[in-house]
Amino acid sequence: MKTIASTALPAHVQQPRYDREQLRSRIVHFGFGAFHRAHQALLTNRVLNAKGGDWGICEISLFSGDILMGQLRAQDHLFTVLEKGAEGNQPIIIGAVKECLNAKLDSLAAIIEKFCEPQVAIVSLTITEKGYCIDPATGKLDMRNSRILHDLEHPSEPHSAPGILVEALHRRRERGLPAFTVLSCDNIPDNGHVVKNAVLGMAGKRSAELAAWIEAHVSFPGTMVDRIVPAATDASLAEITQELGVEDPCAISCEPFIQWVVEDNFVAGRPEWEVAGVQMVEDVLPWEQMKLRMLNGSHSFLAYLGYLAGYAHINECMQDDSFREAARRLMLNEQAPTLRITNVDLTAYADSLLDRFANPALQHRTWQIAMDGSQKLPQRMLDGIRMHLERNTAWPLLALGVAGWMRYVSSTDEQGNAIDVRDPLSDKFQAIVATSSDAERVSALLTLNEIFGDDLPQNPVFVEAITSAYQRLVRLGARQAVIETLKI
Repeated sequence: MKTIASTALPAHVQQPRYDREQLRSRIVHFGFGAFHRAHQALLTNRVLNAKGGDWGICEISLFSGDILMGQLRAQDHLFTVLEKGAEGNQPIIIGAVKECLNAKLDSLAAIIEKFCEPQVAIVSLTITEKGYCIDPATGKLDMRNSRILHDLEHPSEPHSAPGILVEALHRRRERGLPAFTVLSCDNIPDNGHVVKNAVLGMAGKRSAELAAWIEAHVSFPGTMVDRIVPAATDASLAEITQELGVEDPCAISCEPFIQWVVEDNFVAGRPEWEVAGVQMVEDVLPWEQMKLRMLNGSHSFLAYLGYLAGYAHINECMQDDSFREAARRLMLNEQAPTLRITNVDLTAYADSLLDRFANPALQHRTWQIAMDGSQKLPQRMLDGIRMHLERNTAWPLLALGVAGWMRYVSSTDEQGNAIDVRDPLSDKFQAIVATSSDAERVSALLTLNEIFGDDLPQNPVFVEAITSAYQRLVRLGARQAVIETLKI
């Protein structure tokens, strides 16, 4: 069978310019998903092209991804990233991956031992919010999570990311090996502290001494990641086949823009990512906050309201002048005033985001962005709303965004068609929808304290604003509700 490893590729395809035989698995990465392939793996590939070296990646997946990893092995761990701009495409073959392990293809024991190899310096993660097993209400390890309970009972056979990290660090300590850096690359607020809380929470349940060793020897840098990477589709894979002249089932498409801001705190070294344009900083939180509220917050706004209005893709929303203006005002009038970043032109940033959203070459589905909203809403919208409530400033578009989420998770669109709601709390949503009318929907969903906390449901200004926006949505439909909200 022909693969990208065994086929002469067209001249315009960028290929690795370094000796892949020199690579060692110095980075072990949890989660061989679309974003990681088009972001951290690509940027590490850029460093290797520029500087050479041995910073290879071992990809890890636990209880899924076995088919994808089997395909990756069949093509010598090479895969394609297709950067799609309005003016053309650039296919890039990524060679930074040295090997991969999967619990179904290999064994859990082999995976844990990989973390214990002496050369491993960084363990990075893209496992989404739920993979960290954090209780959103407390920010601490969720002691009700079934995988956490399993790992506490069977610490040497862990099933969760925190459990695996702690067991690996336990073994390294026992063997006299140095610790590694744990690097979260997930798009969640304060991701370094999230993974640190998860790891120390698990370690503390096992041994106070182990927890103290980890706190003293392991670093947990925060990161901000930014690139629009739609999920692979049959159409996107077919387009990449056309570019290459051969199929690549591991390929992914993305936009040309890429950004990575990283706190420079690594206990065992790191690649020279700055040669690939990575911003190494002392404090990543202002950057992260800017991106979560301005980019991700407006993305979620467009996802819920755009889906309800019948727009399947974000670029279709951008072709609607009302949606485009609403997204711009949301960013500049309601999100930007809540930020603490300095020396950044936020107007230029907002306009660049709108141009990226409008990229006709990307088909980024509103339904995909709408997934896991219960995990995203607090940092993308509710934290900003809390600041407006403190300051007594206006936030009508944020209110409409929250109401749009409530309408979306009610599971029926404006034409009466079922919505396939994908969310860790979808069972709770279904129960609430089944026992509440439209008139009761806002107050019923506000009982979800893992999303809204205890403060917002008790705030009459908040409740009234969301209720009014929800009623406007039900009465007018999403597109007209956006138009009317722009008049407020």
